[in-house]
Amino acid sequence: MQPFRGIAMKLASVSFFIVMSSFIKAVSDRVPAGEAVFFRSAFAMPVILIWLAARHDFPAGLRVRSPLDHGLRGIFGTTNMGLGFAGLGLLSLPEVTAIGYAAPLLTVLFAALLLGEKVHAFRISAVVLGLIGVLIVLYPNLATATGPATPLAHAEALGAILVLIGAVFNALAQVQIRRLVATENVSAIVFFFSLTATVLSLTTLPFGWVWPTAREAAFLIGCGLFGGVGQIFLTSSYRHADASVIAPFEYASMILALLIGYFVFSETPTLTMLTGAAIVVAAGILIIWREHYLGLERSRQRKAMTPLG
Repeated sequence: MQPFRGIAMKLASVSFFIVMSSFIKAVSDRVPAGEAVFFRSAFAMPVILIWLAARHDFPAGLRVRSPLDHGLRGIFGTTNMGLGFAGLGLLSLPEVTAIGYAAPLLTVLFAALLLGEKVHAFRISAVVLGLIGVLIVLYPNLATATGPATPLAHAEALGAILVLIGAVFNALAQVQIRRLVATENVSAIVFFFSLTATVLSLTTLPFGWVWPTAREAAFLIGCGLFGGVGQIFLTSSYRHADASVIAPFEYASMILALLIGYFVFSETPTLTMLTGAAIVVAAGILIIWREHYLGLERSRQRKAMTPLG
């Protein structure tokens, strides 16, 4: 294990994904979310294939044992991506990032319901705390929608709801990935998600795709390339360090989102949004810390067992 290398790769992946989201936001006023999903997925595939070839994992790494499970993961992930991209056109980058943090919290609940994983009081309490933080982030947008009817208020409320629903599908996708990793190659999971998302995004063609300008095309292609590289860094990071070591660095995305939102899109975060985001981050770190602690305990117990134990 090389934990510092793993952390560096995780931070690199977070940076690439935030820049990718920034590219989407930059064109979201004219480019539909479905079209953005197409570019994000289609132009990530060559990057992933080059990576697989460099690892001598092509084509062997693309063998699939359960196409149906890959398809289900693709549907969940593509829905999450599309809703998140739509939300980027209606909300600030930090708000979308903060609401998206609901996904790992919901994953804990769905894993208990769908996979039968044991969830004790500590994790339930942390999940509840995190969801309270999400509600704090959501509240201003939802509250304005119940006030005077203005297009901006309704747009922000719609954006918040879309991103939250997207987080639900993201959590379902993560549960599906947990199922897949038991039998499938990680390379296949990464590649076939991009392929499925590319195909599914084409179903949105009748809903008004636009011919992108040179600037928009550059951003959209860049979105795919950055997304593909970010996925590679993310996947590679787990080869060098335990998930419990790497996972907390996901929250570096909030710092980057705040900086890009402020300096690129002139988005000033509110105290309410920052407070809610801080609560969500704290809850997520508590869950990660608890998992790390339980992992150490299980390891000590295994070492203490006799050969016949």
